[in-house]
Amino acid sequence: MTDRIAATFARCKAENRAALMTFLTAGDPDPQTCAHILDAAVAGGADIIELGMPFTDPMADGPAIQLANLRSLGAGTTTADILALAGQFRERHPQVPLVLMGYANPMTIRGPEWFADAVAAAGVDGVVCVDIPPEEDAELGPALRDRGIHMVRLATPTTDAKRLPAVLDGASGFLYHVAVAGITGAQSAGEEVIAAAVARLRAATALPIGVGFGIRTPDQAAAVARHADGVIIGSAIVSLIGEGGADIPARVEAAVSGLSAAIRTARKDRAA
Repeated sequence: MTDRIAATFARCKAENRAALMTFLTAGDPDPQTCAHILDAAVAGGADIIELGMPFTDPMADGPAIQLANLRSLGAGTTTADILALAGQFRERHPQVPLVLMGYANPMTIRGPEWFADAVAAAGVDGVVCVDIPPEEDAELGPALRDRGIHMVRLATPTTDAKRLPAVLDGASGFLYHVAVAGITGAQSAGEEVIAAAVARLRAATALPIGVGFGIRTPDQAAAVARHADGVIIGSAIVSLIGEGGADIPARVEAAVSGLSAAIRTARKDRAA
């Protein structure tokens, strides 16, 4: 099986840039519109799509993504709808990596084997489970790895040298560095802080480092892109969707295009 995540990071590295990773909540504002928004994100230049599984208690997420969860659940989005969105996305975009992000309950309630089989059949490349710590990897990790699906782990500003080996044990695809302590979209970290964090993580792992939380503008994205292998942007895009209107896909494509342009030139600007 082709490792789309590895291939994408390798391509971006060859182009001397970070990968743009965009987060969208599955089924927001409804499953049909969400499919068009996913296509718009790719058209705008997203290299990797992170698709959030809506949940009633998204404890790591700030107001924008909490509201997206409520919109999606209010539209009746089910796990079957999420898997259908993923599978149809894979058919339309055979080379674009797709990572599911969510919480343990929807992923494990029918058993890890069921979930792993389902996401593998849908063409998902990796999974981020916010509330399964490394010490409880057996709850989901082995089933995913057996099917060639990456278990993407989270490192935070409080992940110290003693804790980091446990986080990295069994991690693959990329390491997701949460740039700030707290919830998504609430605050942002300075470039020097991010540079130091990425350097510390790179000394411990060969995995690509993706940085997320609190990145909203092209300038902020460029600052992260000068140091990280991937820039993860969610709340800023999800907020656009929350504004509603018939032109949501077009506005998302325009926003992603602006972010992509900033990321693609970030390192060249620094060199100049």
